[in-house]
Amino acid sequence: MTVGNIPAWPGRPYPLGATVHEDGTNFALFASEADAVELVLLDESGGMLAAYDLLEQTDLVWHGFVPRVGAGARYGYRVHGAYDANLGLRHNPYKLLLDPYARAIAGPVKWGPEVFGYPWGASDDEVSDLDSAEQMPHSVVIDTSFDWSGERRPDVAWSDTIIYETHVRGFTMRHPGVPDNLRGTYAGLAHPAAIEHFTSLGITSVELMPVHHFVDPQHLVDQGLTNYWGYDSIGYFAPERRYASAGENGEQVAEFQAMVKALHAAGLEIILDVVYNHTAEGNELGPTLCFKGIDNRSYYRLVEDNPRFYYDVTGTGNSLNAGSPATLQMIMDSLRYWVNEMHVDGFRFDLASALARQFYDVDRLSAFFDIIHQDPTLAHVKLIAEPWDVGEGGYQVGNFPVRWAEWNGKYRDCVRDYWRGQVAGVGALANRLTGSSDLYQDDGRSPFSSINFVTAHDGFTLRDLVSYNEKHNGANGEDNRDGADDNRSWNCGAEGETDDAEVLALRARQQRNLIATVLLSQGCPMLVAGDDIGRTQRGNNNAYCQANEISWLDWSKVDEPLFQFTRRLIALRAEQPVLRRQRFFEGQVGRGQRRKDVAWFDDEGTEMTEADWDDESRRSLAMLLNGDEIPDHTEDGRHIRGDTLLIIFHSLHKDMSWNLPRGWGDHWEVLLDTTDDAVTDAPRTIESSATLHVTARSLVVLRRV
Repeated sequence: MTVGNIPAWPGRPYPLGATVHEDGTNFALFASEADAVELVLLDESGGMLAAYDLLEQTDLVWHGFVPRVGAGARYGYRVHGAYDANLGLRHNPYKLLLDPYARAIAGPVKWGPEVFGYPWGASDDEVSDLDSAEQMPHSVVIDTSFDWSGERRPDVAWSDTIIYETHVRGFTMRHPGVPDNLRGTYAGLAHPAAIEHFTSLGITSVELMPVHHFVDPQHLVDQGLTNYWGYDSIGYFAPERRYASAGENGEQVAEFQAMVKALHAAGLEIILDVVYNHTAEGNELGPTLCFKGIDNRSYYRLVEDNPRFYYDVTGTGNSLNAGSPATLQMIMDSLRYWVNEMHVDGFRFDLASALARQFYDVDRLSAFFDIIHQDPTLAHVKLIAEPWDVGEGGYQVGNFPVRWAEWNGKYRDCVRDYWRGQVAGVGALANRLTGSSDLYQDDGRSPFSSINFVTAHDGFTLRDLVSYNEKHNGANGEDNRDGADDNRSWNCGAEGETDDAEVLALRARQQRNLIATVLLSQGCPMLVAGDDIGRTQRGNNNAYCQANEISWLDWSKVDEPLFQFTRRLIALRAEQPVLRRQRFFEGQVGRGQRRKDVAWFDDEGTEMTEADWDDESRRSLAMLLNGDEIPDHTEDGRHIRGDTLLIIFHSLHKDMSWNLPRGWGDHWEVLLDTTDDAVTDAPRTIESSATLHVTARSLVVLRRV
């Protein structure tokens, strides 16, 4: 079927997207309900250079080959077909559409009535005849070759992994060691000054907030704000163009690959935060940029009895239909692309419960998980779920399948509440410290299935968490209504900034308590970039639209003692296999007290009883980790032995005297005390019969000698 343009050569239906050959480029687009598809070649202003009809259709894929078109060419699609909003059909050939498989995208969306499929201000069941070509970003044909010679993936074991969540732009925008022209870019993150911070700190895995090409929503642009976090993806194969220093006509791809190669050379993994649950096209009143105009009923979940509307469990207006074969194929092709061609090491899935809603309820056996688990490309990469969405039944912490780790929201909430004195007893804390076996053991998973964290990009920074009782989001333009109302008093003095030395000392200690708890717990620790140097967002707990100094790390105000404290703790974790167990504790593993792999003590030095665990007023406990009982083995099968550690957690508001447990050794060394930020390599030794002074709201680590 032709619409009057140049007919493309037949070409091939696979692979989808634009594939460069020596004599031209093959284009393939899935559009199951289209009547015709036009391929449009464009100049940088959006002007048409040529238009081709894709006349061939194979297995619902429209395809064609265009000679003498190569890397750097800009293109888009116009898809002809029925427009009937009440049936969920939203084809509109006046709208230039991005290729869902575009490997690079150039330019921003220029907001105006042209990018909407219906007339602005009218009902969405009417059709707009305004052309959007000059308002739209363009898909870009790229050369996929890259010199990976000498590159080696770190392949960090889960038990050794320490994740550092960061933002490409925010980490480097104010870094004095990164050249001005590289700040905020992939090349900036690959700069030796940035890498030196990662390696000096000791983390193993850099988790990047979304780098899939994303859109700034119109309501933010109208307020002069930006989609800083990037959770509005529109290109699942294309690295975000704004983070490239070299250009946007495909150069961003090679720059991203060079970043990965540089971080791998330093032994650092790259994990991507990916948003396969929704897109930037919003609901029925949103723009027509890509999927909506190509095959709306395949790509999106629509309300079953009224497909004019979008089924939304993400809070963003739409939800991708992971139960559709075409959408599922796109997600899997995207994941494989980022592993095979971009060499990333894992993925953190935003609102992952949405991907499991094959039949509108969260389904652990959905096609998404089935295909993930059998895919050989993804067999050895890290898979991390944010195990919730905003729909009914969406909170699924502990319910994802084997091979998946999870952001453990229960860990975050419990540890926060413990240290601010707002938890009943210590039983829940003990579960979280030991890998959350109540969540992960029964289904065959391991302690590292729990991603342990107390802060993330979404919420207060660590410093702000212990400094502010309320959010201060006025800069977001929503009258402080946005962001979670999840903070409660930390009893750290007046809110916000202060010169009171006692208050500042307590806040600093609480930061150390939280960092130490995360790094001393069984499981996989996650830190947020900046929490290791005392970063503040001045009380903004939802800085998603703040592409400025509110969000960027301020390297002129580094809390050096906090950084050194965190660095030493990470080193301690690496030195002590008892902190990185690959199996859950069993408690009594043999005859005699010394055969326990974990034991719990009160301040009298006696083991906790059932009555102690039931005491809701208890605010302190000591956890003994037996280094003689670690049920993991090295590659040659030797039994691992390590030091025995005693960790005292004391959240009470007053100092206490602790008796050390008897029968576990005659002498102990104090390795760490959060009362003091000076972590020493020459610890003091005390006798087991001695009494240890423990400061209010502090944590102490001792090693048996």
